[in-house]
Amino acid sequence: MRSVLLVEDDFFDTMTVQKSFEKFNVPHKLYTAFNGIEALDLLLGRNGAEAIRPLPEVILLDLNMPKMNGFEFLGELRTQPELRQVPVYITTTSEMDIDRLQAENLDVQGYIVKPIDFENTRDMVDSMNLLEVLLKSED
Repeated sequence: MRSVLLVEDDFFDTMTVQKSFEKFNVPHKLYTAFNGIEALDLLLGRNGAEAIRPLPEVILLDLNMPKMNGFEFLGELRTQPELRQVPVYITTTSEMDIDRLQAENLDVQGYIVKPIDFENTRDMVDSMNLLEVLLKSED
């Protein structure tokens, strides 16, 4: 089954993503992790977590989280040969250019300022690219 991993520590932001997936009939199972450590556990099948297989088509990643933030997670993700090619979209409240630049240097596919709303967003191009990935038909 096609899937998306949402790495987000805010319950309301998680609910917003779930509602957007339902509204747009996104044909993916949505997995959630509340920090970078939990996300790596799900991706690598460690610490008692069952590994997500096949790997998610996309990871939606918050930057500001406890235990392991988004940048720390991305740094670790990019060192894992089996995970480094999974597309990552940053979803954050940070509009700081330094955060955007650091994310780009870690090879992200997009940077979307929250809330994620495919109809009303300041980062429309990245948001639409993400929606296109999620809604493309499976070959």
